[in-house]
Amino acid sequence: MNTLTEAGAETAATGAAQERPARRGPRFGLTLTQRLSLVFSVLLLACCGASAWLQIRSNDMHEKEVIQDLSRGLAAHIARNAVLMDASGLKPEALRQLFGQLMVVNPSVEVYLLDGQGHIVGHDAPAGRLQREQVDLRPVRRLLAGGALPILGDDPRSATGRKVFSAAPLRSGGYIYVVLLGETHDELAARVAASSVLRTTLWSMALVAALGLLAGLVAFGLITRPLRRLTEAMRRFNADADPQTAPAAQPGLLRASAAGSRDEIAALEAAFAQMAGRIAEQWRALTKQDQERRELVANISHDLRTPLTSLQGYLETLSLKADTLGEAERRRYLAIALAQSVKVGRLAQSLFELARLEHGIVQPVPEAFSLADLLQDVFQKFELPAEARQVQLRAGIPQRLPAVMADLGMIERVLTNLLDNAIRHTPAQGAVDVDLAVGDGKVSVTVSDTGPGIAPALRERLFQRAFSAGAHRGGGLGLLIVQRMLQLHRSQIRLLEREGAGAAFRFELPVAGRSAG
Repeated sequence: MNTLTEAGAETAATGAAQERPARRGPRFGLTLTQRLSLVFSVLLLACCGASAWLQIRSNDMHEKEVIQDLSRGLAAHIARNAVLMDASGLKPEALRQLFGQLMVVNPSVEVYLLDGQGHIVGHDAPAGRLQREQVDLRPVRRLLAGGALPILGDDPRSATGRKVFSAAPLRSGGYIYVVLLGETHDELAARVAASSVLRTTLWSMALVAALGLLAGLVAFGLITRPLRRLTEAMRRFNADADPQTAPAAQPGLLRASAAGSRDEIAALEAAFAQMAGRIAEQWRALTKQDQERRELVANISHDLRTPLTSLQGYLETLSLKADTLGEAERRRYLAIALAQSVKVGRLAQSLFELARLEHGIVQPVPEAFSLADLLQDVFQKFELPAEARQVQLRAGIPQRLPAVMADLGMIERVLTNLLDNAIRHTPAQGAVDVDLAVGDGKVSVTVSDTGPGIAPALRERLFQRAFSAGAHRGGGLGLLIVQRMLQLHRSQIRLLEREGAGAAFRFELPVAGRSAG
């Protein structure tokens, strides 16, 4: 019981794990356009924020540089014209008078008196506002040495703040240290930051960001439109599974790109259109092959039914009437049954041979041989059947016929099938002709007869698949095997147009020592 419970729990856990991604999919499923728009929006907002920060930072540094450059000599002027110390030390009254004058001229400055180590020895800051007792003198020395502006120094009224300043040495030792943007300036800047000017600037930047976002969304929509069109075409093609819905069959579904186009999406559309066209062609070819296979099975079944029925009937007659039939009748029945059995065996052998040819199991082994000698051997094979049907066999062989390069066994089978087909369809007192001719490095073979010929309705599909002839002469397994064997030799068999009765077939073989192409 515990084992079953544990197994059930594991199954439930596995099922839940498999269901969870399916529930999450639709929630977070975004299209390519939506993902691009989202990423673009984040980047645009980040760029706008960075741009705003850089602009404010740049304006601030520019302001500090200008103020420090303009006020570079302020501390030196104070040191030259103000007497802050005498022999007894610092003069508080002079210091307060100096600070009062400076506050009237520029309320944002703050003046400090430093000793040689940077300690603050004089100031006019309110009680408790001074946060430092010593100022770092390295920025002071860099300013006095003419360093690049702006140079930030310690703010005595802030534990960590740094501001632009002006400084000058005193004759009696120490420095005049002037903070150019003091607390009064900071308070005024804070009030201005909340004013309508800053709000207008921020609103302007927000408007620019919104317009940029809108333009980006429209641009992404236009860029991804071909992808959406391609996706829709692929979805329809996949859903319908019909060659008629392929982009190649619907010119308006996809816009094929021009040759040499540098647009990747257009190239993708063209590649998909070509691929879909090939799939549609293969689909139609498979559909046609399936239809031909069905016809082949039906026709072969029909061709097998007649001899098998006859064979079964005569064998049943022999079995049921063995005691009443005479010797002559028994021999006749056996001969008919044997002939039907041979016919079935020949049909089965042809099917087996055709299957081997179509699956590439059999490959030709070319060799040089005399086509005239081979034709004589095939004529001897059909001499008795031709005499029995009162059909004359005639050969037209030119002198000095060169040897051909082909598979001897396959070409013998080709001639055998063509002659057998011609003799069977030639009436008594008729003739079957085989003419050989040389031209353009090839030997042509023409097999003609004086039979009823090929009905016009059957000529188009004569070499496609075997089918029942019905009342007309038509193709069969023999002609199909001939075609497959000649295709392996890179040759084709053709039905010649003839005036009058009869049919004529022609194929060509390369002369020995020349290419078969």
